[in-house]
Amino acid sequence: MSRSLPTEPRRALLLAAAALGLFAASWGVLHTGFYTRSQVIDTPVYQRYGDAIARGQVPYRDFGLEYPPGALPVFVIPALGHHQERQFASFRRAFEALMWACGALMLLAMALALRAVGASGTRSAGALAFAALAPLALGSVVLSRFDLWPAAITAAALAALVSGRLRLGHGLLGLGIAAKVYPAVLVPLAVAHVWRRRGRREALVCLGILVAVIVVVVGPFLALAPGGVWASVVRQATRPLQIESLGAAVLIALHHAAGLAATMRSSHGSQNLDGAAPDVIGVLQTLLQIGVLVWIWTSFARGRGGREELLRACAAAAVAFVALGKVVSPQFLIWLVPLVPLVRGRRGLAASALLLVAIVLTQLWFPFRYWDYALHFDVTASWLVLVRDLVLLALLFTLVLPGREGARS
Repeated sequence: MSRSLPTEPRRALLLAAAALGLFAASWGVLHTGFYTRSQVIDTPVYQRYGDAIARGQVPYRDFGLEYPPGALPVFVIPALGHHQERQFASFRRAFEALMWACGALMLLAMALALRAVGASGTRSAGALAFAALAPLALGSVVLSRFDLWPAAITAAALAALVSGRLRLGHGLLGLGIAAKVYPAVLVPLAVAHVWRRRGRREALVCLGILVAVIVVVVGPFLALAPGGVWASVVRQATRPLQIESLGAAVLIALHHAAGLAATMRSSHGSQNLDGAAPDVIGVLQTLLQIGVLVWIWTSFARGRGGREELLRACAAAAVAFVALGKVVSPQFLIWLVPLVPLVRGRRGLAASALLLVAIVLTQLWFPFRYWDYALHFDVTASWLVLVRDLVLLALLFTLVLPGREGARS
């Protein structure tokens, strides 16, 4: 039988099971050897949030929170079941188990998406193996960040969309936005896809469902603590140029190569460049990011609008949001893992290869050299960050540039 034929249900099930086995093995390896050294973790912050909520405190009103309300379940669930504050080791184990479950759901969603577009066995195996082994390339950051939660929701939304469950897909997109805002860049693509397939009325219905889900999740907290919710929005929207972003990496490279002055200042929960030049570059970079996203959206709306085109456009929009953003934290690469490998053909293979390079380059300096980079602009780390950001740009170009699509893998 030709490898280009759609994967049979039994083979698809076996591929998904194999991917889950690889993912479990990868997760286990992350708890051994050099992966356990020099970790930079956010889990204690999550524990404080979870313990506070378990004691009856209301987020945004009784304590500040920088994440959207849809993120709260992954903070609360590991903290439940104890009358006293949970020990950190216990909370960490429960949180990591929850993140593993999110990663497993992400893989299953990818398998459903690939099945829906009739992907071959070879293509499906490659995409799922990439996502299952990605934790080894990215490192311990996947254990102590909650980004597998929105990544799983986004993957499920995309699987629903390409499977024809358009209303469900938009509802899941709304949930993803409520968990971490980045899935919002996929909304224009999803609405355009429905408009093309089912017409304007159905597209508006789907958009209404998306908005309704966001309102249901965010609305109660907005009613209880409008000031706290607004403060979290302002905190994220006004973040300065973070040291790992493309603009900051260029400035730090010029600092080493040409003696350009550079000053780091910690604020907004990250390490950023301080000064007039970084502020201007941050504004210009944001404008470029918005412009590229609008171009991706309009190009998709004017094109065929099919399911394969939707997969590629969603991957491109997510990459543009990450590569051109003022903040590029290592965990942001988790968002791309369930999207980029779904792109078909030679373009998809090239994009996955570039994403792998970007992920590996990230682990070469994070977490091992992070504080040397943040506090002293370590030369080696500085060039690694710059090259990583340039690879992300190359990944973006690979996904958006027009060209004859290669044959399916």
